[in-house]
Amino acid sequence: MNDPNIIGTCSIDTTCTIWDVERAVVKTQLIAHEKEVFDFAFAVGVHTFATAGADGSIRHFDTRNFEHSTIIFESLEQTPFVRLAWNRENPNLLAIVAMNSTKVYILDLRFPMTAMHELCGHGNYVNSIAWAPTSRYQLSKRSAHIATGGDDAQTLIWDLEGPQHSGDRGSRLEPMLAYHSEDEVTAIQWPFSNPQWICISFDSKMQMLKV
Repeated sequence: MNDPNIIGTCSIDTTCTIWDVERAVVKTQLIAHEKEVFDFAFAVGVHTFATAGADGSIRHFDTRNFEHSTIIFESLEQTPFVRLAWNRENPNLLAIVAMNSTKVYILDLRFPMTAMHELCGHGNYVNSIAWAPTSRYQLSKRSAHIATGGDDAQTLIWDLEGPQHSGDRGSRLEPMLAYHSEDEVTAIQWPFSNPQWICISFDSKMQMLKV
């Protein structure tokens, strides 16, 4: 979604709401999950968004037809999903995090219900994820780098197309860069305006990391 006047919100009442900021009106509200909805994000450049729910599913919606949605990933144990982030150049790639999990799953919408990668480098729960903003800082035309932060005080950067990748779907990767902060990392931002920097927050502090 490239319209800056449209935003989406999610709620513990199982709904998502699409707002028109300029007109200050609700465009639509829909029941997205069977339980609480913990995260919401528009894909870049297309008319779709995804949601993460307490019912253990990741759902995909098209803004041109709100009557239907697709479950693109589901936890067999119905573990809630709490974070998701779209790749900023490839609308097929989505990163997700389950509640109280040390892993980040990378999904490819062309292969629903299957994790393309499991990123397993954290020693404690993952709190935040952020994709690299542009292909200028990638090894190919596809945005292949992602940063993750967790309760283990680590910020890790992963290269999904680096030499450590065997090419087999689901193969285990190792982080290419790691930074250890003073406390649990609660949020990460990788900005378009200065993509050579990553901002992290922990405790009552913020730090800028040079990539």
